[in-house]
Amino acid sequence: MMRILIIGGGGREHALAWKIATSRSVERVFVAPGNAGTATEPKVENLSVSPSDIDALIDAVKKNRVDLTIVGPEAPLVAGIVDRFMQAGLPCFGPQQGPAQLEGSKRFTKAFLDRHQIPTARWQSFSDANLARAYARSHPLPMVIKADGLAAGKGVVIAQNYDQAFAAIQEILVDQRFGNAGQTLVIEEFIAGEEVSFICVAAGTAVLPLATSQDHKAREAGDQGPNTGGMGAYSPAPRVDSGLHKQIMQEVIHPTLQGLVEEGMPYLGFLYAGLMIDTHGQPKVLEYNCRFGDPETQPILMRLQSDLVELCLAALEGRLESYAIKWDSRFALGVVMVAEGYPGEYRRGDEIYGLAEVDSDEVKVFHAGTLQEGGRILTDGGRVLCVTALGETLAQAQASAYRAVDRIKWQGAGWRPDIGWRAVDRLKDN
Repeated sequence: MMRILIIGGGGREHALAWKIATSRSVERVFVAPGNAGTATEPKVENLSVSPSDIDALIDAVKKNRVDLTIVGPEAPLVAGIVDRFMQAGLPCFGPQQGPAQLEGSKRFTKAFLDRHQIPTARWQSFSDANLARAYARSHPLPMVIKADGLAAGKGVVIAQNYDQAFAAIQEILVDQRFGNAGQTLVIEEFIAGEEVSFICVAAGTAVLPLATSQDHKAREAGDQGPNTGGMGAYSPAPRVDSGLHKQIMQEVIHPTLQGLVEEGMPYLGFLYAGLMIDTHGQPKVLEYNCRFGDPETQPILMRLQSDLVELCLAALEGRLESYAIKWDSRFALGVVMVAEGYPGEYRRGDEIYGLAEVDSDEVKVFHAGTLQEGGRILTDGGRVLCVTALGETLAQAQASAYRAVDRIKWQGAGWRPDIGWRAVDRLKDN
C-alpha cells in the first residue's frame, strides 16, 4: 500500500487528492498544505508545510514514509523541486527545472517555439520600458502584453487601445507589480479565435493525451473583464474533434517533446498547452504550463475512470506508451466561485454556508481558497470553490453545477453565469 504526497493547497490539489484516495493501492494521501476540503476527505491528511519550503517537504516525505510525491502548482517546479527530490533519491512526479521554464519564462517559451517551428503568435520581449512603449506605439490593436515570469495567471493584459498598452507596460516593467516576474515582458499579436486546454502526461517523447477541456479566463460573462486564473472549465471540449486533435499532436505536442529532448531537457509530468484555435481553425500556442491546469483538473478528474497513481507510475517507469486510459463518457463542468473583488484585492474570512447540501454522485465541490476554523469553513483566497457536475449532455452538467452554486452562500460570493456557453451553443446547433 502506497503513501502519496500532493504538494499545493488549491482546487487542483483537492481534486488530485480526492481522486488518488480512491486508488486501491493507496493507504494514505498527504497534502501540503491542503485546504478545508482536503481536510475532510477520507484517507487524506493535511500537512502544514509550505509548497515553497523544499527542505521541509523532503523532511515530511521521509518522516511520513511517502512513496511518491506529485507536485500541483508551478512555482515549486520552476524552483527545481524535482531536481532536489531526485538528488535525495525520492520519487517525484513533475518536470525538472530546465523544462519547467516552459511556464517559468514566456520569453524562453516563445523562443523555443520559434526554434522548433511550432505555431504561435508573433512577439518581441523587452526589459526597457521606453523601448517597449516605442514598439507598442507601432503595433496593431489589440495586442497582448505578458509579464515574463510567474504571475498566478494575472500577468496578461489584452490591450484594446494604446492607453491600456502603456498602462500595462508601466505596471509590469516600471511599477514592478509582479516583482521578479516583471523584469521582462513580452508583447505579442492578438489571435482571434477559441481557446482550448490540451493536457497530456509526458515522459521524454512518450505522451498520453488526457481528455480535452476548455477554461474560461475572463472574469465576466461573454469572456469580458480582466484576466483571471480561471473562472470555470468543462470536459470534453467539442471544439477539438478528431482531426484537430491529430493536428495538435503532430504540430504542437510531439515537436515540443522532441525539441526538449534535443535540447537536453526531457520532460516528465503533466504538460498543459494553452491553445488558440484561430479563425482559420489552426492551433497556435498561447502558453505552456508545466503542471495540470486549474480549474481544468476538476472536471477532467471527475471523468477519469483509470487509477491516477498507476498513470503517474507508468510515466515514471517508462511504461506510458502501453498504458490505456479510461474515461466516463459523460460531460463534466466546473464553476469557480470567487471572493468579492477577485482578481484584484479580495475579502477573506467569510463563513461559507450550504456545502453539506450539494455533494452527490454527480456533483462534487472542490475547495481552493478555504480554511477550517472552529468547525466553520471560511473563505481564504480569491478562487474559493469549484462546483463541478457530471451530465449526459453538457447542458445537463451545466444546469446541475449552477443548481449547486445557487445553494452555496457567503458574503460577496461571485461567479460567471455562463461557463460552457460556446460549447452548449455549438452542440445545440448540431
